[in-house]
Amino acid sequence: MAQWNQLQQLDPRYLEQLYHLYNDSFPMELRQFLAPWIETQDWAYAANKESHATLVFHNLLGEIDQQYSRFLQENNVLYQHNLRRIKQNLQSKYLEKPMEIARIVAHCLWEEQRLLQTATTASQDGQAIHPSGPVVTEKQQMLEHNLQDIRKKVQDMEQKMKMLENLQDDFDFNYKTLKSQGELTQDLNGNGQAAAVRLKMSQLEQMLSALDGLRRQMVTEMGGLLTAMEFVQKNMMEEELADWKRRQQIACIGGPPKICLDRLETWITSLAESQLQIRQQIKKLEELQQKVSYKGDPIIQHRPALEEKIVDIFRSLMKSAFVVERQPCMPMHPDRPLVIKTGVQFTTKVRLLVKFPELNYQLKIKVCIDKESGDVASLRGSRKFNILGTNTKVMNMEESNNGSLSAEFKHLTLREQRCGNGGRTNSDASLIVTEELHLITFETEVYHQGLKIDLETHSLPVVVISNICQMPNAWASILWYNMLTNHPKNVNFFTKPPVGTWDQVAEVLSWQFSSTTKRGLTIEQLSTLAEKLLGPLVNYSGCQITWAKFCKENMAGKGFSFWVWLDNIIDLVKKYILALWNEGFIMGFISKERERAILNPKPPGTFLLRFSESSKEGGITFTWVEKDISGKTQIQSVEPYTKQQLNSMSFADIIMGYKIMDATNILVSPLVYLYPDIPKEDAFGKYCRAEAIEQPDLTDPAHVQYLKTKFICVTPTNSGNTSDLLLMSPRTLDSLMHNEGTEANPGPMESLTLDMELSSDVASPM
Repeated sequence: MAQWNQLQQLDPRYLEQLYHLYNDSFPMELRQFLAPWIETQDWAYAANKESHATLVFHNLLGEIDQQYSRFLQENNVLYQHNLRRIKQNLQSKYLEKPMEIARIVAHCLWEEQRLLQTATTASQDGQAIHPSGPVVTEKQQMLEHNLQDIRKKVQDMEQKMKMLENLQDDFDFNYKTLKSQGELTQDLNGNGQAAAVRLKMSQLEQMLSALDGLRRQMVTEMGGLLTAMEFVQKNMMEEELADWKRRQQIACIGGPPKICLDRLETWITSLAESQLQIRQQIKKLEELQQKVSYKGDPIIQHRPALEEKIVDIFRSLMKSAFVVERQPCMPMHPDRPLVIKTGVQFTTKVRLLVKFPELNYQLKIKVCIDKESGDVASLRGSRKFNILGTNTKVMNMEESNNGSLSAEFKHLTLREQRCGNGGRTNSDASLIVTEELHLITFETEVYHQGLKIDLETHSLPVVVISNICQMPNAWASILWYNMLTNHPKNVNFFTKPPVGTWDQVAEVLSWQFSSTTKRGLTIEQLSTLAEKLLGPLVNYSGCQITWAKFCKENMAGKGFSFWVWLDNIIDLVKKYILALWNEGFIMGFISKERERAILNPKPPGTFLLRFSESSKEGGITFTWVEKDISGKTQIQSVEPYTKQQLNSMSFADIIMGYKIMDATNILVSPLVYLYPDIPKEDAFGKYCRAEAIEQPDLTDPAHVQYLKTKFICVTPTNSGNTSDLLLMSPRTLDSLMHNEGTEANPGPMESLTLDMELSSDVASPM
């Protein structure tokens, strides 16, 4: 199936990303009209060889002419008009720059392939059409079928056990009756009743043969049933439970939160119940064998092995069913689990997926840290910690909404063990503190039906920080670890961190937005970030990114790393511009070249919002179109607004009130339409703060009237790309807006206000 046809069948959430991919540079209509031909061309080669690009571009124009002829024959006036406009636009833009259109098409095709791959992977992971509904895969259906089959066989075994018991009771009664009458020891050759005794003996032999046959059938079927249980259990743990653990990792770093354990708990509990039933049946065999036994008894031969096997299987099931349902997390930072600050409370929750009511309030859980990796930690110079707070808890079914057997720890803290060299056991430690990984372990003992089982599970590796300023780098470590490995406890991961591919990194970066806002990153936004990390390329798929490149090395020409820059932008979005981001008003990540390309054909007053590339702390700016005196298009930007400025005034208010002061002191607003053509009042009006209108009490003799003041952002035309927040009265603002450039001497209030406007200081209210 053609690539374009496959794209049309995607879920709407993927189609939305596809829509963002196309614009006037390469219209979606053209992609639709010429889909088969476009997909057969080598655009990547053309993007790097001008002669081939020229040939392909002229062939493209020819294909457009042929398609136009088809529409002409069909009398499709609308398509004729659109295609003619598209051709004229392409000729004006790319006739002298054919490599540029080749690069754009190559990039679009690559992004389409990536989108298809993402959708396919999501579908295989059970995240496709209805991500919120219960998705049952073919493997899960087979698993449920196997569990039903096991339950049925256990019930059948129960019936056969009763048959065996009845048959044995009959044999035992007849045998003891003959024995009590002394007939078994009589001389059969000299007794007149020899024939009757032989008949009874023959009947006993037949009964014993039937008993032996049924016993052999029972132990054989039990062996087969245990093998089936072992197979189902292995699949359940190695596939379903392992898949849940991987999904939990993904959810921890912002991915889809498909981590419900209820279905898995139902399966595991069902299997555990069947195992205990078959264990009781094996014990029943022992009882039967103690009552009646004989030479070659299959119970004597096979029961010990069956008992040992069922105990091993059940013990393994219980150990695997003890899991960390909710990974350690500080309540003040719910979106960044697995990062723990010393002295700050964190919570976590464990759960036993075998839901036996008789275990309620029977299991006491103890928490410790670095139990297994203590020696390794000492060798590599890592810090050591003690767990404080309520570090023991009894599992119960009352605290959970679904009645699961669990224990939630709500009052845990970590304290570093201080050593002579400041807490680190080795002064030449190879890892920085935000690369140290630690394991929190949970352990308990189960006593059930005569069995003692030691249970132990552990959290995903956590990073322990001592200052909140370490949070960004610590979170980067958590992202990198859980993105690249499903190893449960590789605390030495960062001694030699593996590289990631751009496809992996792109998905995780988008999750950082979608997990805390209503929007992830579009393909175009991700492409801009890829260029920041890897430089300009036609195809980023498969490109490798090192841990140092992602988090530790400074970006080219910058004094900070890629992750520090991006993390501050994420923080900026969440705290200051969340509503605007959720609305899709912020283009955000866009190169300056791309910005200029899409704004150039737009009318004056069109503007877009993007993140600053030069601000380490995170900044947002707007760029707009204006015409100079000669009518030439100019693209202007304002100095980025940072968190400090946004603390004083919302970004929506800044946009709505932003003015340019020209040389004649006339204030004008250069921002009219949000790209592509949304009136700024429609986009930002509802997010502006309504001015409070207070009616003064004129009867109060102590009342003093003050002029109302208002913050506005003004950029003098001779001041470059800077802006100041100025405080002035509405009357003064109104006079400035209606000033036609006269040279009349302003009054004292206006004169003072003008002085404030031209100063870089913020004026005080009068």
